[in-house]
Amino acid sequence: MGSRVREMAGATPVTRDRYIDLLRVASLGTVVLGHWLMAAVTTDGVGNLLAVVPGLQMLTWALQVMPVFFFVGGFSHALSYRSLLRRRPEDSTSSVYPSFLRARLQRLLRPTMVFVLVWGVAALVVQLLGGGGGLTGVTLRLVTQPLWFIGIYLAMVAFTPALLKLHDRYGWGAFAVLMGAAAAVDLLRFAAGVPYVEFLNFAFVWLAVHQLGFLRADGRIRRPALLAGAGLGAAVALVALGPYPLSMVGMPGEKISNMAPPTLALLCHGLWLVGAVELLRAPGARLVARPRVWRTVVAANGVAMTAFLWHLTAMLGVYGAMLALGIPLPEPATGAWWAQVPLRIAAAVAVTALLVAAFRTFERPVGVVPGRATSGAGAVSAVGVTLALLGVLGLSMVGYAGLLEGHTALLIAVHVSAPAAVAMALGGWLLVERAGR
Repeated sequence: MGSRVREMAGATPVTRDRYIDLLRVASLGTVVLGHWLMAAVTTDGVGNLLAVVPGLQMLTWALQVMPVFFFVGGFSHALSYRSLLRRRPEDSTSSVYPSFLRARLQRLLRPTMVFVLVWGVAALVVQLLGGGGGLTGVTLRLVTQPLWFIGIYLAMVAFTPALLKLHDRYGWGAFAVLMGAAAAVDLLRFAAGVPYVEFLNFAFVWLAVHQLGFLRADGRIRRPALLAGAGLGAAVALVALGPYPLSMVGMPGEKISNMAPPTLALLCHGLWLVGAVELLRAPGARLVARPRVWRTVVAANGVAMTAFLWHLTAMLGVYGAMLALGIPLPEPATGAWWAQVPLRIAAAVAVTALLVAAFRTFERPVGVVPGRATSGAGAVSAVGVTLALLGVLGLSMVGYAGLLEGHTALLIAVHVSAPAAVAMALGGWLLVERAGR
C-alpha cells in the first residue's frame, strides 16, 4: 500500500486543491475522535460525557465539524459535475446525471453496503443464539447511528445538478434562500408550534452548507473573517436569546437538539466554521504541500469512509473486551476515567486499523467510464438514490437491536424495520449502479 500511496501522491496534478483533501480527512478524523471521547460507557450502559460534565459542551463549538465535511462535499461535487459536462458537451444534463451519481456514490455506497450486510448477519446470528442483552444490545443499536451522515450526503449528491444551476444563476442569493428557509422552519416550529415542520431543516440546513462549497469552488468566499464573525455572532445570539441549546451535538433526553433535526443555530455555527477554515487556508496549503504530509493525507483519504463506518464498532469492541477481561470501567469524568482515555483511544485506533485492513478493498475506486445513458436512466437513478437514502436513514434510526422482535422506528411518518431499511438501501444502490453503466 505504501508504494501505491507514494505513486498517487507523486501523480497529483499541480492544479489540485490539496487543502480541500486535508479538510476532508481532518473533519472526519475530528468526528471520530469526538465520538470516542464522548462515549461514557459503564456497566449500566452508554452515556454521554457532555451530559456528565455540561461545561464541556462549549467544546462542541470547535469540535462539531461535520459542516466542514459537507462544505468540502459541495466543492468536490461542483468540480466533478462540471468536469463530466465538459467531457460530454453534446449530452443533455439528464443523460449525464446517472453517470455523475454512480461516479460520486461508488466509494460511498460500496463500503456502506458491506458494513450494513456484515452487521446485519452478525446481529441475526447473535439474536438467534439468544444474545442481544447488555453492552451487546447497546452495540446493535448504536453502530448504525453514523449512517445518518451517509443519507444526508446522498441527498447532497442527488441535488447537486439542480442546486448548481441555481448557484450559477444567483450565487450567494441561492444560499440566502436556503438560509431563509431554515429560519422560516424554526420560526414555524418554535413560534407557531407547527408539528413536524422541523424535519425540513434536514434539507435546508445541510444543503445551505453544501451550497457554500459551490461558492468556494468559484472563489466567491472573499471575506472569510466576515463570514466567521457573522456566523459566530449569530450563533451566540440565537443560543443566548432563543430556545436553542448550547451543545452543537445531540444530547440524551434533550427536548430540543441543534442536530436532529438541525437548527438555524447549527447553520450559523457552520458559517463560522467555514469562515474559520478559509482563514487557515494559506498555512494549511503550505502544510499539505510537504511531501510527507501529503502522502499521509492521500493514504487517509483512501480509507476515510471505511474508518468512519467502523469506528464505533471498534470503540464498543474495546469496551466489550475490557468487560470480558475484568478491567474496571471507572465512573465517567473521574480521575481514573481520564487516566484511561489515552489507552482506550489507542486501543480503538488499533482495532479500527484492523477493520480498515479487512474492509478497505471495498472503498477502492473502480473505473467509471461515462457511457451513453439509456432511456429512463435518469429516473431510475433518482429512484435508486431515494431508496438508498431512505434505507440508510431508516437503519440509522432503528438499528439492529430487536431484529427478531420486529422493532421499528418512525421515518417520515412511516414505521420502518431493520430488514426493510436494508432492502431499500441495497435495492437503491443496485439501481444507481445499473443506471450509471
